[in-house]
Amino acid sequence: REVIVPAVPDDVQALQTVLTERRRAAGERGGVVVKTAQRGEKAALAETVATNALGALVQYKTRRSGDFTARSQALADIQEALGLAEAPLRLECFDVSHFGGTNPVASMVVFEDGLPRKDQYRKFAIADARDDTDAVYQVLRRRLAYLHDDAASPVATVDPLTGEPVARKSFHYRPGLLVIDGGQPQVAAAARALRDEGLDDIAVCGIAKRLEEVWLPDSDYPVILPRSSDALFLLQRLRDEAHRFALRYQRTTRSRDIRTRLSSIPGLGPARTTELLKHFGSVARLRAASVDELTTVDGIGPATAQLVHRALRSDG
Repeated sequence: REVIVPAVPDDVQALQTVLTERRRAAGERGGVVVKTAQRGEKAALAETVATNALGALVQYKTRRSGDFTARSQALADIQEALGLAEAPLRLECFDVSHFGGTNPVASMVVFEDGLPRKDQYRKFAIADARDDTDAVYQVLRRRLAYLHDDAASPVATVDPLTGEPVARKSFHYRPGLLVIDGGQPQVAAAARALRDEGLDDIAVCGIAKRLEEVWLPDSDYPVILPRSSDALFLLQRLRDEAHRFALRYQRTTRSRDIRTRLSSIPGLGPARTTELLKHFGSVARLRAASVDELTTVDGIGPATAQLVHRALRSDG
């Protein structure tokens, strides 16, 4: 009669009606109530269930990612579902991250044979983009430019410690499949980047978060992979890793931007800027702080707090 959940869904009334009907169809009396547990034994039980579920999920992910047979099957299933000529042994996933439309950045993560290659992850700063689709297009053009024959030699960078040139060949490895964190619009932008680079032999797809649908270019309907399939699990891991990597880079960029902006305020040096960020815990909370809240930080008086408040809102 009672279903305890972590959070009550918006359609709880309809859900309770359906469950009540099923209960009565089974010959049971009484209705069904869906609710959360705030305290007592039921709250403790709910917490135990959540802990056990999280532990089971971690074990499952570890087991599946370490299972060569499962990884091989996942790649074969992706090949079949997307109609690829061969299994995509090298997967590259791209995600765009921004903060309210500002500080746009992107990430590229690489999986080979179903396992992450963190040494080949890349970050992209985006100077200006109209929207997410434009950002996807820009980043894909920059990445795909390395695949042309005239760029076949390794890109040389300089080791900051030794000053010696360091070859970076990984950008020239050809992906078997490009995966975009997004739906139909983002996939269309990626396909346009491939066309404009003259590359017609690289497959691209997108995975949309809401329903975990897989989108292909020029398709009106998504590819629906079974929820329990290793193929969907691999694409989700890839997408989540790209999102994590992009978000971390975006936060770093945002923090650097905030520090640059605050450094122009008289009397606010690096130590007090660090103290502000430490006190509020994140750039978002610092931006949202009122003048009175800013004055609670050691060394920040009313006048300085006013300047900080104005500087953090100067970009709207």
